[in-house]
Amino acid sequence: MNCTDVEILLAEYVDDILHGEPKSALEAHLAGCAACAALARDAAGAVAFLERVADVEAPPELINRILFEVSNGASRTVVKPSLSRRLFGKWLEPVLQPRFAMGMAMTVLSFGMMFHFTNVRQLTTADLDPVKVWNAAENRVTRMWDRGVKYYQSLRLVFEIQTRLEEWTKDPQSAPDPNKSDANKSPAAVPAAQGDAK
Repeated sequence: MNCTDVEILLAEYVDDILHGEPKSALEAHLAGCAACAALARDAAGAVAFLERVADVEAPPELINRILFEVSNGASRTVVKPSLSRRLFGKWLEPVLQPRFAMGMAMTVLSFGMMFHFTNVRQLTTADLDPVKVWNAAENRVTRMWDRGVKYYQSLRLVFEIQTRLEEWTKDPQSAPDPNKSDANKSPAAVPAAQGDAK
């Protein structure tokens, strides 16, 4: 048994619910290990101290108040609210609920991170010109459309090449013969044939 096993079994040993071979192995380890023996003495002392402590009963009015607040919500205490709370309390109370406050904090954090990482420059009145905004949006849409068309056409080309290669591997006789087609269609052969015809 090692020190880790002693830490795992120590609570059962101190509560005196550990029996048999594990208990004897733990006691043998405690006899040989000073650190584990000190830990066992401290744990036994803490348990003995807790057993000597008197049970404390809660006052009945505390129990009644807890039950009332759990069933009906928080009770109103007679504390005079501050001037700012009296003036703005009704409007700010819904906003200061934890879920709304957390939502607002996350929104502010998100916008802060977005502006920090996008390197937004200072806007001017010229940047808000509707014509410039429209042209910039139109340029972006056009570029995105052109990229999409180019991507689609590239996919079509790759698909066409793969299809032809699969056909040629399945039926090698339908594959074009490079020697015949190059000789018949070479640019040097065409003028020579035209010169012979004259």
